Amino acid sequence: MKKAESKTKLIVIGNGMVGHHLLEQLAAHKQVDYFDVTIFCAEPRTAYDRVHLSDYFAGSTAEDLAMGSAGQYRQWGFELLVDERVIEIDRANKTVTAQSGVVKNYDQLVLATGSYPFVPQILGNQHKKCFVYRTLEDLDAIRSAAASAKRGVVLGGGLLGLEAANALKILGLDTHIVEFASGLMPIQLDAGGSALLKQKIETLGVGVHIGAVTELIEEVNGRLRMQFRDGSELITDMIVFSTGIRPRDELAASAGLQLGKRGGIVIDQNCRTSDSDIFAIGECALFKQRIFGLVAPGFSMARTAVAQLTGEQAFFSGADLSTKLKLLGVQVGSIGDAHGHTENSAAITFIDEQAGVYKRMITDAEGKQLLGGVLVGDTDNYDTLLQYHLNAIVLPEHPEQLILPTVDNAATAPGTPDLPATATVCSCHNVSKGQILDTIAEGCHSLEEIKDITKAGTGCGGCAPLLKNIVDDAFTTLGMEVNNHLCAHFPFSRQQLFQIIQVERIKTFPELLQKRGRGYGCEICKPAVASIFASLWNEHILEQPHVGLQDTNDTFMANMQKNGSYSVVPRIPAGEITPQKLIVIGRVAKRYNLYTKITGGQRIDLFGARLEQLPEIWRALIDAGFETGHAYGKSLRTVKSCVGNTWCRFGVQDSVSMALFMENRYKGLRSPHKIKMAVSGCTRECAEAQSKDIGVIATENGWNMFVCGNGGMRPRHADLFATDLDNKTLIRYIDRFLMFYVRTADKLQRTSRWLENFDGGLDNLREIIIEDKLKICKELEAQMARVIDTYQCEWKATINDPEKLKRFRQFINSDKADDRIVFVNERGQPRPAQVEEMVGVVEPI
Repeated sequence: MKKAESKTKLIVIGNGMVGHHLLEQLAAHKQVDYFDVTIFCAEPRTAYDRVHLSDYFAGSTAEDLAMGSAGQYRQWGFELLVDERVIEIDRANKTVTAQSGVVKNYDQLVLATGSYPFVPQILGNQHKKCFVYRTLEDLDAIRSAAASAKRGVVLGGGLLGLEAANALKILGLDTHIVEFASGLMPIQLDAGGSALLKQKIETLGVGVHIGAVTELIEEVNGRLRMQFRDGSELITDMIVFSTGIRPRDELAASAGLQLGKRGGIVIDQNCRTSDSDIFAIGECALFKQRIFGLVAPGFSMARTAVAQLTGEQAFFSGADLSTKLKLLGVQVGSIGDAHGHTENSAAITFIDEQAGVYKRMITDAEGKQLLGGVLVGDTDNYDTLLQYHLNAIVLPEHPEQLILPTVDNAATAPGTPDLPATATVCSCHNVSKGQILDTIAEGCHSLEEIKDITKAGTGCGGCAPLLKNIVDDAFTTLGMEVNNHLCAHFPFSRQQLFQIIQVERIKTFPELLQKRGRGYGCEICKPAVASIFASLWNEHILEQPHVGLQDTNDTFMANMQKNGSYSVVPRIPAGEITPQKLIVIGRVAKRYNLYTKITGGQRIDLFGARLEQLPEIWRALIDAGFETGHAYGKSLRTVKSCVGNTWCRFGVQDSVSMALFMENRYKGLRSPHKIKMAVSGCTRECAEAQSKDIGVIATENGWNMFVCGNGGMRPRHADLFATDLDNKTLIRYIDRFLMFYVRTADKLQRTSRWLENFDGGLDNLREIIIEDKLKICKELEAQMARVIDTYQCEWKATINDPEKLKRFRQFINSDKADDRIVFVNERGQPRPAQVEEMVGVVEPI
């Protein structure tokens, strides 16, 4: 390494995610004094996060996505030239020339020029309403076009295509995906996985056209007509191309560097090009005839290049392209040889069409090694399968247990002690288990410190659960206490804090901080403590001591929507409603121009209310006999029911009366997470009780009680808790169960996850609730009685309190509203007046 007085002139061309990571690594190696670094950035801004581009349409700003900054580069001693495109590399004289005429000398050069979107040769592909999805400028153009569009089409059904489709959906467009291959994500998913992904995306209202080869794009009556090879067509207002990428290698080509037959700058294991003084990293680089289109391999190349520049030993040997992500709200995972191309491989497949889950494992012929896998609809098994694959861990005797939902997968997952030290925990920053353990051995004894030092868990965040397990196991092995603290301000778990507040009868957050905490609190502890206060003392959430602790939805007792308006959900116990109440809801919706939607919980949701309109809407609903449905709170939401033996010829019990009683009894109960219940009048299960936190199913002898089901992102069938219960016993058990859950669950932990982590499982829970093993059942029942006795409708209490109403004014010093303020439908949320128009523009495919 040269001395500081004769610095190595290093030029980096490109300032995307990979180029920025190289600069970060160079600064982290504390070798800045040995390099004179100049960065040429062709874009008008420094590096930003392209992985989360669709967040730009969901409210994130360019600043939110920014990774580097001119100030940071100056602090490191780097010279940054923004909006400067390099047009020539003179290898003989070791200079680069920019379009502006700037010329710089180099000793070492790094090409991080990335890639550009490939646009297929389709007649009409250059129309002004055709776009690509690559830069923030591209996204600004898409947003501008979407403002006057009703339908948008994404051409390409790969990873980026689905991200682009999500962006169009966020913008409120009728969205379609056109893919010429036989399935979505054809590189990552097999036929079964692609088919289920297509089905799940279509249920979200996105049109999917598979095997559609576009031959012509033309403008017809101000819109675009896409003509397909089979003679069919699709009418749209705009098109976004997402049909793959091509390496930006033209600069390297003009400099005479070796390129691949199909493009890409050829590099060796040191990330050096055919010129030993020039490196190439990221999507412009070709290693062993392969372009790596994910960010993790690019980061690995950047680290390799820095190691070579600083005299260390590091090599790039390729990268695992396994990936886990959520596309249009659908969980997708792909591992290794997802298609089963390996000779003599075997497949194990699990399909749950009702739950929308597809899982496939590819093993060797003996079933000992995991070669690949596909997960659609549920990726909970991803981390486990990935570690089996990456570390060649021998599969269990019955490998199907790794993907079957009825088995405790934790029993077959490789424990963190079984993982080798070389196992990669964080693929974004290439952090191994050994590096994490070394950091702990060097005296780092908190998860946050470990993340700061190793960078593990600070990329996409997918490794966070595995990272915590490794850290917790290491701390346990060292005899250290594993930290389950609520946050940095309270050295207690939620369960411990609940007990402290209850025993010491603490009723305000400042008092709790003074006695048991430190600092000022944060967004983690404040809502958790607010929930505990509500569960124990049941005071109005807008009382002065509590209002500052609430989340946004609780603060305004309505759900904020993505356009800044609110939705209002009145309680309709058990789904039973009179004609007169239906008329009132219709009148309110019409008066305030609200969009109405019948929910899956047998209620009617009213969307699009402005903040100052909320009290007026509540008053109209309350006058008609409605009350708050607590759709905004972590509390009881609904008790769903069928019609029971009152109407149904199969019903054996009065499910409607029981559901009404349960909803009116438990309404307003605050809890660690939202709670849903259902009552079915017979075993035909029309109310879907076994997918609820508490499910009740009628028998000829009474009621069967089910607990801890979940119909959310991680579906779980409820477990049968007790059978043939009479009415009083059923309610007594529910009282006890709910209060015990409220006492002992972690923050934001659903009943399903709570039971999975509960010592002794269902049998122990039965002993506590039914047999009173802990001798606390009378206390639990009394606690529930207090909650029921102190119930108040939060909407009614608010409209009767002038101080609380001040929170819902447009102006601080006036009750009047400004009639000139109008609702601007900039993101495409449907308004009642537009629904017919939306339907009217749907063209036949």
